[in-house]
Amino acid sequence: MTHVRRLSVLAVTAVLAGSLASVPASARPTAAPATDPPAKSPVAVGSGGAVSSVDADASAAGIEVLKKGGNAVDAAVATAAALGVTEPYSAGIGGGGYFVYYNAKKRSVQTIDGRETAPLTAGKDLFLENGKPVPFSEAVTSGLSVGTPGTPATWDTALDKWGSRSLGQVLAPATRIARDGFTVDETFRKQTADNADRFRDFPASAKLFLPGGQPPAVGSTLHNRDLARTYDELAKKGVDALYRGRLGEDITRTVEQPPVREGATRKVRPGDLTAADLDAYETKVQAPTKAKYRGLDVYGMAPSSSGGTSVAEALNILENYDVAKLSEKQYLHRYIEASRIAFADRGRWVGDPSAEKVPTEGLTSQKFADSRACLIKDDAVLKSPVAPGDPRDPKPCADGGKAAPTTYEGENTTHLTAADKWGNVVAYTLTIEQTGGSGITVPGRGFLLNNELTDFSFTPAAPGVPDPNLPGPAKRPRSSISPTVVLDHGKPVLAVGSPGGATIITTVLQTLLGHLDRGLPLVDAIAAPRASQRNAAQTELEPALYDSKLRKELEALGHSFKENPEIGAATGIQRLKDGRWLAAAEKVRRGGGSAMVVHPRGHANGR
Repeated sequence: MTHVRRLSVLAVTAVLAGSLASVPASARPTAAPATDPPAKSPVAVGSGGAVSSVDADASAAGIEVLKKGGNAVDAAVATAAALGVTEPYSAGIGGGGYFVYYNAKKRSVQTIDGRETAPLTAGKDLFLENGKPVPFSEAVTSGLSVGTPGTPATWDTALDKWGSRSLGQVLAPATRIARDGFTVDETFRKQTADNADRFRDFPASAKLFLPGGQPPAVGSTLHNRDLARTYDELAKKGVDALYRGRLGEDITRTVEQPPVREGATRKVRPGDLTAADLDAYETKVQAPTKAKYRGLDVYGMAPSSSGGTSVAEALNILENYDVAKLSEKQYLHRYIEASRIAFADRGRWVGDPSAEKVPTEGLTSQKFADSRACLIKDDAVLKSPVAPGDPRDPKPCADGGKAAPTTYEGENTTHLTAADKWGNVVAYTLTIEQTGGSGITVPGRGFLLNNELTDFSFTPAAPGVPDPNLPGPAKRPRSSISPTVVLDHGKPVLAVGSPGGATIITTVLQTLLGHLDRGLPLVDAIAAPRASQRNAAQTELEPALYDSKLRKELEALGHSFKENPEIGAATGIQRLKDGRWLAAAEKVRRGGGSAMVVHPRGHANGR
């Protein structure tokens, strides 16, 4: 375990990161931004390092740090901090995340679990009143849903262990964006409008995100000078300002006494986050999950996230097939079934390992995957919920208990990837849970608080079935975040990740399969239409698949589908054979992402 450091620090090495940012505090629209926003491109090829995120200002912040001699870790933190400005409904210092780092010198992968934790006073009844679950929407918009933020501690840990710049140096670009303003795009306006009713009930949120009482106009400039001052305070005092200082006092007061506007009819429950919870918070520097796939080493995030184990299990199942030679129908059928099985096992076995016995080694073993792969038939479809297997004692086609449905997980988050000239890579996914988090902005501080604790099961997922994801004191709620790094004999091949709640796992899995097996250039593997099966009765399809003949062919097998307009928003980085970096992002989803390199040159064919 790594304790939160007391001061800003310098360190050595590099990392890859992708993420989102946004947030205005003294939000004031102006005719135009102080400087024109960087142009967006979904793919970039070049040398000197690379950054890919959902936002051009954020990617540019990471590139700025790389150009000044920083490494991938420095760039990842800079990008994440900028996403806290421009993507405030997805990420920020009021949330948490998972950080995967490839060290080029050591040819090794390490990770940081920066997930939020429940208060020390939390029990299994955290979301129960009179023995019944609190309505989900009411739980979200409350102090009850707020976990101890892990993002500042994650930045601190990453910079201390592997960075080469101080926290103040890497916060500088984001601080400037917050102070000078950023340009509102259609995605930001829509997300604001979707949350407007919630934001209006919290004066600090309304002041920040609803200038003049309405969502800001597309093309206007939003400033967040409160966040700029908060970043300045972190730069000068280090993250102790949050975990043991006045910033932390402001957070706990906001959670314990949510500042609701006079006359609001919304029932906003208080939480029980205290100074003791902040002081006790620790990131966890831990080994990644690992799976062998087609001779490559695939590294992911171990529990408390279920991303690494679930992606690994699905890949291990699909290792039994020559996916490259399958027809589209066969490929999608087996991908869907492998996902269904992995989610069945995730729900039964994965929780916070500090509180639950999680058989991580078994879940990621080829032996267990082989015992589950025999469930997949070419001419039939498994019926969800599928019962879990037992990774502790794998037996072919045997189950390890009763079936339980997959619980809900909020869909907004952001991912960034970064690499540097030394070959270091970072894949970093950070979040405040659902779009807009709890809806509660810390007054005078310029950032939203998370609603991460609603990722816990409020009650067991099914009666009589063990549920490892019930609340508990200082417990981390299970996540689906799946930052992934792929190596070939110790050298980076690619890194990828995505937002999207539980669909993160399927998005990362499908992107890997599209690139590694189906031969798609990375940017096209990211852009390809998605399907997401999470041990549910129906598989979600994006419109391009839902409206295709493939849907009818798969329905003839027994599959059932429903349409989802947009699944995930991935970013990735690839090491080309000539040593250059290729950065890739979404072409369309969330308005398109932003891929950048330090020294652009050459053509991007993705292979």
